[in-house]
Amino acid sequence: MIISEVSEKYGLTHDTLRYYERIGLIPPVKRRPNGIREYDGYSCGWIEFIHCMRKAGLPIETLVEYVQLYQQGAATKEARKGLLLGEYRRLDERTLELQTVKERLLYKINNYDQIEESVEIMDKDNQE
Repeated sequence: MIISEVSEKYGLTHDTLRYYERIGLIPPVKRRPNGIREYDGYSCGWIEFIHCMRKAGLPIETLVEYVQLYQQGAATKEARKGLLLGEYRRLDERTLELQTVKERLLYKINNYDQIEESVEIMDKDNQE
């Protein structure tokens, strides 16, 4: 696939794809004789992984470290697992925080009419 197809498939800009390649988040992409990038299944697998991890909020620096460790081979398995486990825990904490916010919002939405009525009554009482 060429960059425009990959961009559309994953919802990433051309600049983002080039940036990911430049900083080593995805392997160097093969090029056609005319210089156009030709993404293969391996490259797309990395793009999909990186895109998913970024949507989850993983920092670029963590992903760069992960990819560098991956490139060093099996000896880094525990270090890679540790990185991912740390990010999983961070994401789990964030999920709990977001759930609390969701519950608070739902409470406010469900009680919005009562809150507005109370404010109107208080305003009316204050005017008298």
